Amino acid sequence: MVLRNAVHKDLYADSVALMRVAARLAEPPGVETVSLVMGTPANRDVLARSGLLTDPGRDAGPNDLLVAVRGEPDAVDHALALVTDALSGPGEGAPGTGADTGPPVRSLVGAPAGASLALISTPGPYAAAEAFKALRLGMHAFVFSDHVPIEQEVLLKREAARRGLLVMGPDCGTAVISGIPLGFANEVRPGRVGLVGASGTGLQQVSSLLHSMGAGVSHVIGTGSRDVSAEVGGLTMRAGLDALAADPATEVIVLVSKPPAPQVAEQLLRHASALGKAVVACFLGAQDCTVAPPGVTLAPTLFEAARSAASLAVGGALPPGEELPEVPAPTPPRHLLRALYAGGTFAHEAAWLLGPVLGDITRTAPPPVPGAAPRLPDRHLVLDLGDDEFTVVRPHPMIDPTVRTEYLRAALADPRSAAVVLDVVIGHGAAANPAAALAGALAEAPADAPPVIAFVVGTDDDRQGLTAQRRILRDAGAYVVDSSTTAARACAELLATSCDLALVPAASASASASASASASASASAPASAATSASASRIGETA
Repeated sequence: MVLRNAVHKDLYADSVALMRVAARLAEPPGVETVSLVMGTPANRDVLARSGLLTDPGRDAGPNDLLVAVRGEPDAVDHALALVTDALSGPGEGAPGTGADTGPPVRSLVGAPAGASLALISTPGPYAAAEAFKALRLGMHAFVFSDHVPIEQEVLLKREAARRGLLVMGPDCGTAVISGIPLGFANEVRPGRVGLVGASGTGLQQVSSLLHSMGAGVSHVIGTGSRDVSAEVGGLTMRAGLDALAADPATEVIVLVSKPPAPQVAEQLLRHASALGKAVVACFLGAQDCTVAPPGVTLAPTLFEAARSAASLAVGGALPPGEELPEVPAPTPPRHLLRALYAGGTFAHEAAWLLGPVLGDITRTAPPPVPGAAPRLPDRHLVLDLGDDEFTVVRPHPMIDPTVRTEYLRAALADPRSAAVVLDVVIGHGAAANPAAALAGALAEAPADAPPVIAFVVGTDDDRQGLTAQRRILRDAGAYVVDSSTTAARACAELLATSCDLALVPAASASASASASASASASASAPASAATSASASRIGETA
């Protein structure tokens, strides 16, 4: 094995393009690790701590592309020789529409006349300055970059509010503005539902489910995960609510987030109630959000958020509830859950829903060591493999399945595993055929391997195809369900000692939402009455 670095002077590429190319270059035999980063001090430090930095890489500057490859000598040389061609290939532009749009704009000053939105994907230390430039030029900003200090985020969003503009991010992974996808997003039909969320994969799940339920989407506005923190105060979520309230194409609004700071959640719900449009709020696991103000439905899960919004947008009865698969019950010594997610929101939802059922759940596991199988804990495991500790020198698992495949093989071979859960996210930014790599690992599983419960996030209009990806997983032996929520419920039914305990948080939250919405309906506008009916049906199925 050899380790080599190469530095390409003044060659910039955004992080999604770099992750895609790294995943492609790591595919051939003989290549163990590939990392492509801009040569910022922080990135050089990460490579050094990971044992991937050599003398040429130490001289890289912030505007230089730094490539690190470890493997067999010939394979390493071949990978290094392909970098520039791979970056100039189709589909490697900025994380926008996914189409080849020609040479990228190198300066905001050189943006086309009339441009109204800037997509910023520079290294974190430079992202805020570029976003401020966009605001001064009258453009909304979609900031894909992470590692932006929270103090700069607050200043950016206050400036945007002063100018009547939106700052989506920093660390914003998903948006769909007037049908144009930004970052990781799905092809969904146009319609009456607008979404605002601090969760990228949560937005993808709800918008894709709306599509499958016959509803459509007007806009999807990402905020960045820190937006609902006490420090930021929900500035973009509140601005997004106002933008959708003013949009004549939007009739129903959905909020999606992990638990906001309590005071922020209260302010957002109060603000939503005053908009005059029906709002569905899904603050996953928020213990303080138990009373819905007039016009607002509290949805306990991602599935129920989509279901309630679809009913309000399309009219009539709620779409069908979740259909659980018939999975064989585990037998001793199999007793542990192994949930291996690419989407962090799905891991959060599962841990919240399954905690009261399974008890002791761990959210951490040792990162894999090259050449060795991952070690799995002797506890129920709900793992977010898109977390920073697993993506330090590798692309995100939505792009490169290597690390998750290693964990999947370990889980299938572990005699303690009673069930394995997998998510597959398709659409813009995701791998070309993500189900195939997982299916390969399933095909190699022992005959007595535990059952695998999987779900696919996306639509048949995505290039990977929802139906095709589901078929690949089914053909490999997985039990395929319709959503992240259903997968968690299926695990509860499979592993709970008493089915009556399953999803206690969802049921109690649904009951509270139903009661509060019903109480307000008599004194509210017709939208509130529709919300009340929707919430009461949630309680029947959760």
